[in-house]
Amino acid sequence: MLAPMRYKDFTWPHNPRTYSITYERQTALHKVPMGAYTMEDMGRGCRVMRGEGEFYGKDAYETFKKLATVFYSAGPGVLFHPVWMTTGAYFTGLKLLQEPTENYVAYSFEFREGFTGYRGMTLVSSAPAAQTASAAKSEVWHTVVAGDTLWALANRYGTTVAAIVKLNPSISNPNRIYVGQKVRVS
Repeated sequence: MLAPMRYKDFTWPHNPRTYSITYERQTALHKVPMGAYTMEDMGRGCRVMRGEGEFYGKDAYETFKKLATVFYSAGPGVLFHPVWMTTGAYFTGLKLLQEPTENYVAYSFEFREGFTGYRGMTLVSSAPAAQTASAAKSEVWHTVVAGDTLWALANRYGTTVAAIVKLNPSISNPNRIYVGQKVRVS
């Protein structure tokens, strides 16, 4: 005997009558001159799992209402099917196929597999502390020698005189730097 199908906290009292899985691949069609076209493979799409079933017995309608309550709860859940693989999925469709009677409810459902390929990646904000710390480690300083000017230092280090002056508030006159003076250039 097969184990019952489950999703989130709902367990089917008996497995659905039919179950199908659709594998999708996204493509784009591009027209080219002279009536021809080219196709572009945009990659694998999500798997779509559909099925139909019945609830019967004195609590058939109550069982359907419990399934509908799970449908209304947002977010993905784990879908366990007794034959196919277990997967993270979104409950994207629930349809009543007939007017329910006291002892019988026919329904169909649809799940779409959730993509989990980005696990382990981290979100980077526009100015995280880690970047500030790494920027401090990459400071570049130059010790002024005879003949150096801020313009020459800017050209050598790929920056501007204004940027060097901003990094060195102690430089009051950009036309005067002194031999032995330490100048931050980045």
